[in-house]
Amino acid sequence: MNAVDELLRVEDLRMHFPVRGGVMMKQVGAVKAVDGVSFGIGKGETLGLVGESGCGKSTLGKSVVRLLTPTSGRIVFKGHDITRVGQFALRSLRRDFQMVFQDPSESLDARMSVGELIAEPLVIQGMGSRTERQQKVVELLDRVGLPKTAAQKFPFEFSGGQRQRIGIARALTVNPDLLVLDEPVSALDVSVQSQVMNLLLELQRDFDMSYLFIAHDLAVVKHMSDRVAVMYLGKIVELAHADEIYANPKHAYTKALLSAIPVPDPAATNDRVILEGDVPSPINPPEGCAFGHRVGHPRYQESIGQELPFLEVSPGHFVQKCPCCVDS
Repeated sequence: MNAVDELLRVEDLRMHFPVRGGVMMKQVGAVKAVDGVSFGIGKGETLGLVGESGCGKSTLGKSVVRLLTPTSGRIVFKGHDITRVGQFALRSLRRDFQMVFQDPSESLDARMSVGELIAEPLVIQGMGSRTERQQKVVELLDRVGLPKTAAQKFPFEFSGGQRQRIGIARALTVNPDLLVLDEPVSALDVSVQSQVMNLLLELQRDFDMSYLFIAHDLAVVKHMSDRVAVMYLGKIVELAHADEIYANPKHAYTKALLSAIPVPDPAATNDRVILEGDVPSPINPPEGCAFGHRVGHPRYQESIGQELPFLEVSPGHFVQKCPCCVDS
C-alpha cells in the first residue's frame, strides 16, 4: 500500500490499564490489552481484525477512534497525528471517523427517539438547520432500509437487526471516511447477519468508506475484508490479504482459528486443531511467545527474551516470527 493511499496508520500502539491494590491503591501492575500493534488501512479498504474474546480487539478499535487515550504509540489519520489531541479538537475530527458497537440495544439511548438519535451527531457538530437535519434523518433511514415513520419511534420498538441498522445510520450522519465496526453482526440471527453485511458492503461502495471490521467469526471476516489481521493477547501475529491468509496461513494460531470454521458439507472432514491450555493473563503475560506458552510448545524456551519480529514473509504477508508458531 502506498503512503499516499493510506487513510489510517497505527504505529506501535499500546493500551495498558493500571491495576491497583493495597491500602494506598498504588499501581501494582497493568493489563496489557493492546501491546505494540502496527497496521494501516487504505482508502476504501476493509481490514478485518480477528481473534478470540479478550485478545484486545475492541480496545484497539476504541483506541483508534480515541474513545480511549493510548498509553503510547501513534495514530495517524489522513496524515495528522491524532494520538494526543484534546477533546475540543476531537469533536471536529470525529466527523471523519465513527464507530458502530456490538450491541445496539446498549449503544442507543432508550430515552431518545430514533430521529433524535440519528440527528444528534449533526447537533453536536453544529451542522445544518433543524429542517435539514430532519431531511437527513429521513434519507438515512431510507438508505438503511427503514421507513421514515421509524424516526418517531424508540429503539426498544425494533428488532436487533433493525437497531443495528439504526446504529449504522447514526454513524453515517456526518459522512465519515472511516467506520470502526465492533462485532456488528455477532449478536444477530444468521439470516439478519447476511442482510446487515450486504448493507455494509453496499454503503462502502456508495460512500467510498474504509472499515476496520472487528469480529471473531472468520467466515464473516472473509466475506467482508480485503486484508485480515489476526490478534492474540494484545499483539497482531499475522497480517495478509484475505485470500492469502485463508489459503496459506503461516502462524499456528491462525491455522487453529481457520480449522474451526464450519464446513457446509456434512460428508466432508475437517482436521480441526483443538487449542489446549488457557489464554495467558494480560496482566502477567509470558516472557516468551504467548501462544507457544499456552500450548506448551517444546520450543517455547527458545522464544524467551527474543524480540519475535513482525516480518514480511511474502509480498503483503506479514507474520510474527517465532520458533513455536512459524515453520522455518
